[in-house]
This record gives sequence, C-alpha cells and structure tokens, in this order.
Amino acid sequence: MQRRGAVKVKASKRAVDMASSQLKYLSLGVLVFQTTSLVLTMRYSRTLQGDGPRYLASSAVVVAELMKIVACVLLVFKEHSYSIRALNSILRQEILQKPVETLKLAIPSGIYTLQNNLLYVALSNLDAATYQVTYQLKILTTALFSVSMLGRKLGIYQWLSLLILMGGVALVQWPSDSAVSSEKEPASGGSQFVGVAAVLVACCSSGFAGVYFEKILKESKQSVWIRNIQLGMFGLVFGLFGMLAYDGERVREAGMFQGYSTVTWTVVALQALGGLVIAAVIKYADNILKGFATSLSIILSTLISYFLLQDFEPTSVFFLGAILVIVATFLYGYEGKSSPNPSRA
Repeated sequence: MQRRGAVKVKASKRAVDMASSQLKYLSLGVLVFQTTSLVLTMRYSRTLQGDGPRYLASSAVVVAELMKIVACVLLVFKEHSYSIRALNSILRQEILQKPVETLKLAIPSGIYTLQNNLLYVALSNLDAATYQVTYQLKILTTALFSVSMLGRKLGIYQWLSLLILMGGVALVQWPSDSAVSSEKEPASGGSQFVGVAAVLVACCSSGFAGVYFEKILKESKQSVWIRNIQLGMFGLVFGLFGMLAYDGERVREAGMFQGYSTVTWTVVALQALGGLVIAAVIKYADNILKGFATSLSIILSTLISYFLLQDFEPTSVFFLGAILVIVATFLYGYEGKSSPNPSRA
C-alpha cells in the first residue's frame, strides 16, 4: 500500500511539474506575440500621417497603467466568485491594511520610470547602432542580479548562452552602412559620454527592477494580480507626474487624449496586456527567459517588417545574429532541463 501511494504521489508531482512547464512556455510564447505586435503597431502609429496632433506617448503610458489596474481588479473579482463584498475585503486587507508591503512596489515602479527617461536621454545622444548594441547588456545585468538577489546558480552553458545571445541580438540590430551614416548625423550634436552612461544606468535599473519584482512575487503568498494592482498604482502616479512634467503644456492646450485613434487604443491595450503577461512570465519562469523572449520578438518584428511592411533589407549579418539567438535560446533551455536549479523557488 505504501509503495502504491508513493507511486501515486510521484505521478501527481510529475503531472504538476509538466503543467508548470507548459504554463511557463505558454507565457513566453504569448509574450513573444504580444511584444512583436506591440512593436509593429507602435511603429505604425508613430509614423502614421494624419490630421491634427500626434498622440502623446506619456499619455499612452498613463492610460495603459490604468487599463492594467482595471484588468487586474476584474481578475481578482473573478477569483473571488464575482463577489463585490469579497473584492472590497481583499483589496482593503492586502493594500490598505498592509502599507509596508504596498510601498515595496514603489521601488520597481520608480526605477522603471527612471529607466524610461534614461532611454530617451540615450536616444537623444547616441546613434541607433550604439544604442541597440549597448542596451542588450540589460540581459546580462538581469542574470547578475538574479544570482546576487535570488541566489540562483547559473551553469557554464547558461553563462555562455547569455554571451551568445548578446552577440546575436547585437548583430541582428546592427544597421546597414547607409543607415549608420544617416543616423550619426543628427546624433553628432549630442554627447557620446552622456548617451552611453544613460544606457548603462538604464540596463542596471532594468535588471534590478525586474529581479526585485520577481523576488517579491516568489516570496509572497499574495495573488500576482494584487501585486500588479499595487505596482500599477505607483506606476500611474509616476506616469502622471512624468506626463505633466514633459507634456504638461500640450495637455493643458488640447487634453491628454489628443491624437487618439483606433491604432492608438490598440497600442495602449497591447501595453496593458504586456504588463500582465510579463507578470505571468516572472511567476512561472524568470527574468532571463523573459529577455530571451523579448530578443526573439525583435527578430520576428524585423522579419515581418521585411516581408509585410517592406521597410527593411536583411543582410548576412542579420541572419548570423538570428542563428546565434536561436542557438542561445535552446542552449539556455537545455541547461535548465538537464539540471534543475535547486535554488529556484
């Protein structure tokens, strides 16, 4: 009887592990799709010529945070059998009555806001090639913070895959000679040092904020949707502050919804969905795998731009980079399967 019970326990555990693995890769697949579609629709919306003013990017960020909060509230509402009383109770208990836990989410929210501002500074001072290559260091910083903050141990193949990934994505995003010459002209008036410093700080902030949020999720028994409500609240406050600071005059003149169209609302919805998908990825996988998914989405966006939008000419360097990224992805996944990480929560 005991042997039969042990067999049932092992079978049940194997089924749970298989389901968790499926959820992990399903989340990564949805993230690749969401990031790819967001990049394409955002590019189209920012280059679309139309009558009237163009929509404010800072306004879109604020609306996306608000939509994310509403979506998470609805998900919590569904988890508690659509009970208004239970919803009010859980929100009051987990947010208002736990101010210290709630304030912990102000740190990643503030860092994410700083990161977005730093990227604007970087793109104002660097050409596209330097920016794209340097910003891929965020994948390495995420790995370093995962090791130092989460105690995760990476094998030699995983470290090698990270290096291959950085080289592959850098090659994929490397512009052609004509693009480089055209990009360097407007950037020549900026400061190379300021641009590189902004990218490096942004890479560090991205890695730290992502791993910090992962640590909070895996150490807490709170629902991931409750955590995202808390994160969205601070993100909404920081976003409103940034919108008023950068585009306050334009908002006062024509309102925060100026230039909005169907395409704009699509971009905002994809941004809001992205926040929830990233939360699922962090819950079932980790930030490094999220970086791989984002890198793959860059390749897909480039391919779709070539075949559908026809605004990109691939080179042999692009194909070499794509192969390196795919090899790095499989190399990291193989290491994870062959020797499970004992420090993984």
